[in-house]
Amino acid sequence: MSAALSGKEAVGERFVLETMRHAQNLTWQAVDAIAQVIKPGMRESEAQEQGKQLLAGLGMDRIWHPLLIRFGANTLKTFKQRSDGDPVLGENDIFFIDMGVVWQGHEGDAGATFTTGSDPEMMACAAAAKELFHRVEAFWRQGVSGVELYRFATDQANVMGWVLHLDIKGHRVSDFPHAIYKGGNLGDFDQAPNAGVWILEIQIAHPQRPFGAFYEDLLI
Repeated sequence: MSAALSGKEAVGERFVLETMRHAQNLTWQAVDAIAQVIKPGMRESEAQEQGKQLLAGLGMDRIWHPLLIRFGANTLKTFKQRSDGDPVLGENDIFFIDMGVVWQGHEGDAGATFTTGSDPEMMACAAAAKELFHRVEAFWRQGVSGVELYRFATDQANVMGWVLHLDIKGHRVSDFPHAIYKGGNLGDFDQAPNAGVWILEIQIAHPQRPFGAFYEDLLI
């Protein structure tokens, strides 16, 4: 892949697929590290601050989208929506982490959901977001379009007993900044997405209770 690649999958001259993979691996390490410090009794704002401090010490180039941590009912919120209040994480609760970090000039973007305690439906929801991601990722390997990916994701979420949030449809990444290429949403992309330049996002909601789960990773 090169800068000559046109349209919604264009990348810059510095783009290296293996460096994208490396950036993604480092981002996942950061997600896991932040998850380890989030404990019951902590406020959402406190988790955000601790996460930022941890990121600052990991040798990143910069943050390319704000660190997002959501507790409880705020797991139903999309990236662009503000959290309601500043909830305290409970002993039996759910939260997710979403981060976009630049490493060696390349954009990592990862997100996952975690639980405290032993609420079976919360645990199932967190697991389902990851499982749905992997089902859709496997479908991507068949060479289908981005539009087809999210049609498939919707059907699979329904089969699994969850509600897919279709305002969340994945997006471009590349060497920083990807925004100059105007790639749009993965779920609106009418071609088969190439490896290493798209983030597949999955956000689901419990059909009755006020919480959801989020999982995202690089298609590579």
